[in-house]
Amino acid sequence: MGYLSNLTLEFGRYTQFTGRVLRTVFKPPYEFRQIIRHIDDFGAMSLPLISIVNFIMGLILAMQSRPTMEKFGAAAFIPAMVTTSITRELGPVITALLVAGRVGSGIGAELGSMKVTEQIDAMETSGVDPYNYLVTTRVIALVFLMPILALYADFIGIFGAFIAEFLSTGVTLRYFYGQVIDALYFVEVVPGVLKTAAFGLAIAIIGSYKGFNTTSGTEGVGQATTSAVVLSSLWIILIDMILVKVTVTYFPSP
Repeated sequence: MGYLSNLTLEFGRYTQFTGRVLRTVFKPPYEFRQIIRHIDDFGAMSLPLISIVNFIMGLILAMQSRPTMEKFGAAAFIPAMVTTSITRELGPVITALLVAGRVGSGIGAELGSMKVTEQIDAMETSGVDPYNYLVTTRVIALVFLMPILALYADFIGIFGAFIAEFLSTGVTLRYFYGQVIDALYFVEVVPGVLKTAAFGLAIAIIGSYKGFNTTSGTEGVGQATTSAVVLSSLWIILIDMILVKVTVTYFPSP
């Protein structure tokens, strides 16, 4: 019973924190320089890892699916299958999990360090709204950046699949991407890309909340960093489960 009450209390704190952040999102002034700086920082932190992991995932997906597809005489559909799998699900979710581990942990650690060194309290004393300057800028940056990273991840993953097919059959780039374009529909790409904005919102808010509520000095910073990654990853999966149902219902495959 005590665990349930603590969970309810924590959920209420998250809701209160999220409501305060969202109010500042729609309330000027906006710290555009900070937003642009965070977009640059988050993108630089995430891009190398996203490139490597999504390339390998596309490679593996094509390599593993070929024996089964050949067994049913459907090897020609590998480009279409890989494209649909990556754009609908794998690309956005893998990208979000990588960003949660790389960026979410950074947000929790940075804001946690500021909290334990009383920099956030000093900002409030000097008349600066820490929610607007520290949290809202990161939220806007990640919500804007995540769809761009997802599109990039889709392209890299499909290119990895092409490399696998080229090594297996010697298929040309023109033929492979011709098959990809034939299988690529608006309703296949847009839902997967747009839902990453919700992932970005969750990563930024959870990382910021953990940072703002850090206690116990440097040990607390480490705990905030770890819990930010774990909770962000969990919420990405939960949000994805909900949005998959919505997209399947309202954006069915042609």
